[in-house]
Amino acid sequence: MSADAHKKDLEKKTGFWADFRAFAAKGNVIDLAVAVVIGSAFTAVINSLVANVITPLLGLLTGNGSTDVKNLSITLHSPNPLVANAQPLMLNYGAFIQAAINFFIIALSIFLLFKLVSSMRRTIFRQGEDAVPEHEKPAEERLLEEIRDLLRQQNGEPEVAQGAATAQE
Repeated sequence: MSADAHKKDLEKKTGFWADFRAFAAKGNVIDLAVAVVIGSAFTAVINSLVANVITPLLGLLTGNGSTDVKNLSITLHSPNPLVANAQPLMLNYGAFIQAAINFFIIALSIFLLFKLVSSMRRTIFRQGEDAVPEHEKPAEERLLEEIRDLLRQQNGEPEVAQGAATAQE
């Protein structure tokens, strides 16, 4: 390998690691890492909720003395008694039910959290909109309000106070 080729190869590696370092230093990557850690902890809490609260309630409702949904299965084919260590062919539908319940609860929890955050954002932004003074409204909006007020006067409707006019609309 020539010295020039070795230098170009070294520059490529340095460029790659510099790019990677810049990428990893961005806030989004750190936010994503924190989200993954919190998500795994949240999954552990949900799994505990399903295994220790919901699954026993399901067992109580179904009348099945067993509270372990994960072990529900159907034997599709019995093992051959002539073959040593032969295993039966099983359809383990209980594990699927357990995973589906976990997914539903996690998805519902994330949805409720999203709705809460959206509601809080809307409330915060509405408070900011209410604080807009009259002179800072767009010219079109002020013009439309003047036209509305003139039409009300022509129709003989009483003038409504500024705050009450927006509440009626």
